[in-house]
Amino acid sequence: MARTAKWAKHAAFTATALTLLGLGACDRQQERIDRAGGLGEAVLGQLGGEDVTNSDSARYAAVPVEARAFAGTILDRTTTTVRGDERARFVIGSIVAKPAALPESVELSAVMAQPEMALDVVVDDQAEAKIIVPDEQTLERAVVDPEVIRRIELPQSKKRSITVVDPESRTRSGVVGTQEKALTRAPLKETVDQKRYERGITREPVVRSRSLAIQLPATPEERMAQLPKLDPKVAQRALIQPNAALQRQLVAEERMIQAATKFKVAASIQRSRSGQMVIEIGSDALNPTSFSEAVLQQGRIALENGVQCDEVAAQRSNTNPLVAMECVIQDLKASGEFEYVEKDWLYEHQMIRLPGGEETPSLITPNDPLFDLQWHYKSQGTGDGESAGGAGFVDFWNEQESQGSSDVVVAVVDTGLQMDHPDIQSSVNVVAGWDMVSDLDVANDGNGRDADPNDPGDICPEAGVLSNTYHGTHVAGIIGAAATNNADGVAGGAWNVKVVPVRALGKCGGKLSDINDAIRWAAGTIPEFNELGEEVWNENPADIINLSLGLFKTCPASMQDAINSVTSQGVVVVVAAGNKSVPTEFFAPAGCQNVVTVAGGDARGFLAPYSNYGSAVDVLAPGGDLTRDDDGDGNPDGVLSTKTAENCADPLTGEAVSTCYYAYEQGTSMASPHVAAALALIKSKRPDMTSDQLVSTLLAGTRSIPENQCTGLCAQFPGAVPTLDDPDMCLRPCGSGLLNLADVTLGD
Repeated sequence: MARTAKWAKHAAFTATALTLLGLGACDRQQERIDRAGGLGEAVLGQLGGEDVTNSDSARYAAVPVEARAFAGTILDRTTTTVRGDERARFVIGSIVAKPAALPESVELSAVMAQPEMALDVVVDDQAEAKIIVPDEQTLERAVVDPEVIRRIELPQSKKRSITVVDPESRTRSGVVGTQEKALTRAPLKETVDQKRYERGITREPVVRSRSLAIQLPATPEERMAQLPKLDPKVAQRALIQPNAALQRQLVAEERMIQAATKFKVAASIQRSRSGQMVIEIGSDALNPTSFSEAVLQQGRIALENGVQCDEVAAQRSNTNPLVAMECVIQDLKASGEFEYVEKDWLYEHQMIRLPGGEETPSLITPNDPLFDLQWHYKSQGTGDGESAGGAGFVDFWNEQESQGSSDVVVAVVDTGLQMDHPDIQSSVNVVAGWDMVSDLDVANDGNGRDADPNDPGDICPEAGVLSNTYHGTHVAGIIGAAATNNADGVAGGAWNVKVVPVRALGKCGGKLSDINDAIRWAAGTIPEFNELGEEVWNENPADIINLSLGLFKTCPASMQDAINSVTSQGVVVVVAAGNKSVPTEFFAPAGCQNVVTVAGGDARGFLAPYSNYGSAVDVLAPGGDLTRDDDGDGNPDGVLSTKTAENCADPLTGEAVSTCYYAYEQGTSMASPHVAAALALIKSKRPDMTSDQLVSTLLAGTRSIPENQCTGLCAQFPGAVPTLDDPDMCLRPCGSGLLNLADVTLGD
């Protein structure tokens, strides 16, 4: 059938626009058809020369397609309820521990002010990995292939070394002694004979006892010369380990060696100046998928039947990895020499996609073309340009005449950041970060810890993640990593603050021990090490740390320890409440102490169905709900931010776009960075405020929430308390109120 060119273009646009708008809800179909047709007419009118300079289409037409295309479709309204029997995952064989009665670390600035203190602190050889092999056969295998023992990469240097301990070389009389052999990574790729010659590894063990005495220079001046030269701001946070603390760690290390020897397992021990120690049990301890399901099931059955660790110690054959891990944990706890001993739990980010749909496509306000779709920054209300669930960022930008300051630093501990994202690669807000992921499989970038926090992707079929989430990029974009007011893409909450990306999550999650180190490094309290073994401190210590990650478990002792260590230095830690629809007391870090816990709300200001809740929740902030379109703009009420996505659409033409750089997402992962950005704005305006004052000022400005906005069907929310009016509806406490920067009072 013949059609005119104009009609063909109009019809094609209307069809693609309807596809973009996701007409899955019959009750609003005609409304969306009318809206799509109107948008199509507006676009055609602009192409025909009509004056539509104030229209959405004109704004979109002013920028290239990569600056305006986005991904997002309204999903079916099906609620996914996660029950309390979901198992938290952990890294098989990896154990986190801290020696008991460990002396407190000393601030570097205090040592600089009192040089005589330098005689009592350790400033060298503070990061060492020690490998324990269970027998001579394993030692021989390690000579040929270091992957047998350890898969984490550490640079070859004086400050970060790897030592092998052969337990069979211990004296038969029971004297604590070790045979130590340097086993650095690179030379191990050479032949066995070369290796034996170079490192002196022979069949005849050389036994020697370890001395815990640490040789110190004679004068304070010599010690002071060894201290790192740091910027005063960094030095104020930097912590140096006392000599007595290192001695305690070495004693604890000997106890770990005894445990590995007792249960005849290969192991690796790492210690750091934070006090945290990690012992990895088994030759493949760093690979959570390295053991067959049959082997793991065998271990679970043995543990359920109450396996006796004394019997395990008496066995001569290889011990099941789960059983060995549990026995080592029990043995270390029973020694009384540790403050805590726990599994190295595996954390996940808190962005959620519900099943039922596919991922397809004045005043001081930013000129970013997609800003009008970011309901979460708008003023709270029901009028034009407002949103009932908005957080009032626009009000703060105008009333406080501030969009943030480069003197304020927010660290994002997450999956890293897409450094080549077009709205991020030229952003002056992003400063040097760090990749803290130690597991090579989880890292997915070919190496371990280094100075590159770029996000290489996190596809993990075994966990149901079939496309890269680029979660950290979405989270950091909400805070302000992307350039704002640059006529490109979306806006951030705090336009001008510094963002430090710290990568701690990778493929299939992230280790507790890595996250703990990431928290401390982000705060500037401990260093990391480059390929030369030189200390690398965070030159932009964070005022605020965002943790949009979680574990379905009560707060691990080591995570609480890491949080306490940075909050005592004046850092505010903001965390996602979690997406399991359960009380936050069963979730970490949401249930940890000394954090600001953020629940997720929708565009109405209601607690989203997926969000955790409870007395530990401090505030409700925009998390989005991809199943709703309460503002009627034809797009899902998710949170629109930066990330590379697929199956997108161009809002100007309605045409499909294979790849774009902006997407709607939902989850408490999205709510937490709104609060982090809000705190950064307050800190920018009032740099004199302490961390406690920042938080209290923010919470004092929240808008009260009617009870009905935080209720839900009791059948969907285990542990919630029924309302007085309806026993089928349950209360889900969601904080002191809804985040609203319009109500924040800063005073003079």
